[in-house]
Order: sequence, then structure tokens, then C-alpha cells
Amino acid sequence: MSLRLNLRGATAACAMAATVVSGSAAASTINQNTSWTINRTGATSTYRVVAYGDSIFAGYNGGLFSVARRAEPYISGEYLGKQWNANIEVVRRTKSGAKADDIYNNKIIAEKSYMQATNAKVVMFEMCGNDYLQARTAFKDQTGTCSYSGLDSALAACTTYMEKGMQAINQYATSAKVKVIMNIYYPGYNADNVQTSCKDASTGATINRRDKFLPYLLKSNWRACNLAATYGFKCADSFAEMMGSDYDSNGDGQIDVDALRFQAGESETAYVNRILALKATLRDSNTHYASASASYDYLQSDDTHPTYYKSTISTGSGSATPDFTDAQIVSGKNTEWNKWGHEKSGWSISTYNPSAP
Repeated sequence: MSLRLNLRGATAACAMAATVVSGSAAASTINQNTSWTINRTGATSTYRVVAYGDSIFAGYNGGLFSVARRAEPYISGEYLGKQWNANIEVVRRTKSGAKADDIYNNKIIAEKSYMQATNAKVVMFEMCGNDYLQARTAFKDQTGTCSYSGLDSALAACTTYMEKGMQAINQYATSAKVKVIMNIYYPGYNADNVQTSCKDASTGATINRRDKFLPYLLKSNWRACNLAATYGFKCADSFAEMMGSDYDSNGDGQIDVDALRFQAGESETAYVNRILALKATLRDSNTHYASASASYDYLQSDDTHPTYYKSTISTGSGSATPDFTDAQIVSGKNTEWNKWGHEKSGWSISTYNPSAP
């Protein structure tokens, strides 16, 4: 019998907050910016991690003025502090509900000064989730003959602004040792395993929503990682981390999460076909298997945002000491590294932390 652990993060009952990330509320966004310094005893230097993105990097938890402290940028920063024996200032410039163009224009470009600081050593970004959530909502509401133009437009916009984001960060983050993009997972993977109300123009039949959406997401994630290779970025594969088990479930000799990861040099078509061939190993993030007998819930009750460890914080600035002692971090992994959605993706980003400032 599997051990089912309910590790959902808290979500506030706030109607306004619910519209922030709702696909039907396309114009509803909210800035959720934080700057928290992780102070290490005896450290004499302070370096900066800068993160641009939407509700994922924000640590959205259903509230307007509080977020999860331990979202991906913070987690990566805590690992970095141990590695460098330094204080790490984690600056999150994020807008929950924002699409890719909004993040590029109003965060990466408009707030470029944060990555221009000479102590900014790691710069990361993520985007596109809201482009696809909104396109999915519009598609789900269709009747009559299915139109895929909205999905095509979301993929095209995402590709454009991921590249623009990398170009801008390369231009402005001149002191950065490492630049990272994180790709996106598939929230609602099980919920989408239903037929559409609309009918395909060529077959006259309804189609499975998940079967239609998944290749779009895979193309987007391949492009994120391929662009990263082109522009000197690292690519943190959130899709693999969130949706692949941490053991070999199909007996192919590979841990599922490793088998699902992007492979450098692989074509888009080859990547999409490989992941689709491994579809039986994909798991809805509400049930992430750490082993054959233990699972953890990686999504909050909204079936969209990652679960998180520890407390929330108010938007704004503050400081804290590390949550884990050095002894609790073994081989680059803290004791909670694969029990929560944010922890898993944050650990993945931390594997690219530079060895020295």
C-alpha cells in the first residue's frame, strides 16, 4: 500500500486572489515582489540571486500580500549560501497571472536594474504558464468545430518572449556567473484526460484534451532548453522533476525523472516523440512518487501551484537564517528536497549554482 502524504500548502479564501491566475480573467495580474536575505553565521559577503517570472517564482499561495518563502529562487539561494559560505539576497520580481510578454516587458526590461547590480551572480526566469492556461481555458469552452489557433498563438508568443528574455538578461546581467530558465510542468494533467465539446475538423469527432495539449507543452519546453543552449543559459527541467517519479517505474533501467529530462542535441520532433513514448511514466503532480511505496502532493488545492515547505512571508523585504543546517544537506540535497513541489524544482535549479562567486 502506498504511503499517501497530504502536503498541500495553505491557500487563502480570497475571491480577488482567485482571479489573479484564473484563465478566464486574462487581464487580472498582481505584482508580488520580495527581497529576502538568507544570513549565514560568520559570512562576510553578500551576493544576489535575481528571479523574474509569474506566480511560480512568486510562491503564490492564494493570497495577495503573502507568498511562500521557500519558492524556487529562495531554495536555490539557500543552497548557494552554503556552497559559498555567504549571505544570499534573493530578489523576486514577479507578477502572478502575467503572460510571457508582460513578464518580459514589465519585469525583465522595466526592472532590469536588479540584475545590473555588481553582486548579482545568478539570474533566472520562468514564463509562459499563463499563456497556456488561458489558451487552455478558451479551448475547453469551444463547441462546434475545434479551432487550435489559440494554442498555436500561445506557443508562438512563448517562444518569442523566452528568446527575448534571454537576450535581455545577457545584455544587462553582466556580473552573473550563471543564468537559468526553468521550463513548465503540466498542472491539471489528470483533469484534462477528457473529451472536448468541440469536434476536430478533419475527423468530425471529439478529441482528448490532454492528448492535444501535451505536445504543445513539450514543444514549448524543448524550445526553452534549446534556446538556453543557444544563449548560454542552463535549463532547469521542471516538467521532468514535477511529473516523473524518483524511481524506475517501467523497468527500463532509468529513474523516470532522468528518462524524461531534456537531452542536449535532440531535435524538437525527437524530444516530443520520446516523451510521448514515455507517457505511461508521467504522473499528475498531485501524486509524485518518491519510491514505489511513498508519494507526495506537489500541487496545492487549486491544482495549479506547487506545494511549499515552511512559512509564508509578506511581499516586501526581510531576512532569515537558513532553514537547514549544513549537516542536513547531503550531496546537495536537503532533507525535504523531493517532498514538495517548490523544493523539487528549486533543488533542480540549484544544481547549476556556480562553484565560486
